[in-house]
Amino acid sequence: MVRTTAAGAPLAVRRAGREWLVGAEPLRWFERVNWWENQHRMPKGQGRMDVEVWQVQARLGRNARSGLTTMELLRDQQGGGWKLRTASTL
Repeated sequence: MVRTTAAGAPLAVRRAGREWLVGAEPLRWFERVNWWENQHRMPKGQGRMDVEVWQVQARLGRNARSGLTTMELLRDQQGGGWKLRTASTL
């Protein structure tokens, strides 16, 4: 579960029952996906399939001494849901 700003940028990530607060400006980019690996047909009205990726650095709760964890989050362009792709501690 991801809580976002009004503009759609991640503010907090709930992972394994714990809340991670974004502690630095998140980065966003788009990646082209091979739609044929997940679907039999390209969705109607779409000329291509891109995935929105956000990289955030977050710390556990409000603990300023908590180490930053870098997470890559994928946003589903169809339903708006989120998926954690990777997480690594610095």
